[in-house]
Formats: sequence, structure tokens, C-alpha cells
Amino acid sequence: MAGKKKATQKWKYYEVKGDKVERKKKFCPRCGPGIFMAEHKDRWSCGRCGYTEWKRK
Repeated sequence: MAGKKKATQKWKYYEVKGDKVERKKKFCPRCGPGIFMAEHKDRWSCGRCGYTEWKRK
């Protein structure tokens, strides 16, 4: 099974409120708009460039 990737479900990253569309996840500040960051328990991380932002308590 090496080499098989799970398809991303990008429709889960957006929410429609009224006539507006809101993003649920953050964009990576290095890669720019369109590249979402993964949310972990204690940090946000970009899977493309490796940028990490730590969450504050």
C-alpha cells in the first residue's frame, strides 16, 4: 500500500453562513492563500513547507 494517498476533503475547510463563505482553517503565512495549515492539539503546522505556530495557553 505504499504510495497511496488519502484524498483531502477540502469541502470540510469551509462553512457557509448566510451569503458569506468562511474558512475554518488558517492559511500558511509562508506559502500564501490556498495552502491550509493542519490543526493539532498544541500547534498549527503546514504540511507543505513545515512552518509551525504554537498555540498559547
